[in-house]
Amino acid sequence: MADFSTVVAVYKTHEQAEAAVKELQSSGVDMQALSIAAKDTHTDEHVVGYYNAGDRMKYWGKMGAFWGGFWGLLFGSALFVIPGIGPLVVAGPLVAWIVAGLEGAAVVGGVSAAGAGLFSLGIPKDSVLKYDVALKSDEYVLIFHGSHDKALAAQQVLAGSGHTQLDLHQGTAAGAQV
Repeated sequence: MADFSTVVAVYKTHEQAEAAVKELQSSGVDMQALSIAAKDTHTDEHVVGYYNAGDRMKYWGKMGAFWGGFWGLLFGSALFVIPGIGPLVVAGPLVAWIVAGLEGAAVVGGVSAAGAGLFSLGIPKDSVLKYDVALKSDEYVLIFHGSHDKALAAQQVLAGSGHTQLDLHQGTAAGAQV
C-alpha cells in the first residue's frame, strides 16, 4: 500500500487562507490534492445565491471573489448544511471524502460530517474534533492529502503562512488509521 499523509492548517481569516493557497500553488503543489473548508457565516445577510456552472459551483455575495478563486483552482465544490456548524462551504477533494464518510457510515460519535470526511483519511478523532471546533469558530481549514513526501513539502511551504495550527498526520492508505 502506498503511504499517504495529510497536512491540515487552520487560519483565522480568509486573507491568510488565500495567501497560503497561492503560496502552495506558486511552489508547485498539486492543487487537486488541496481542499479548503469554512463556515459560510454570511449566508443570512449577504448571499444572493449559489449555482452550478458546468463542473463549478458559483457564489454571489460578500465572499464571492474569495470562493470563486478557489473553485477555479481546486477540484470540486459543495455547500453542506451541517448540524452544529451550520452552512459549510467546501472546495477540493474533501467534498468527496465527506460524502464517502457519510455514505460509508463512518461518522464517529461527536464529529460532524466534515469530521467524518477527515476521519476517513486516517486523521485521529482528537484532531478531527479540533478541526470541527475551528470550523465552528469561523476559521478556515486547509487540507493537503497525498504521498508522504509531497505532504512534507506542503507542510514546509505552509510553515510560515500565518496559521494558528499546522499538523501532519501520517498513515497508510486513506482511512487505514483508526
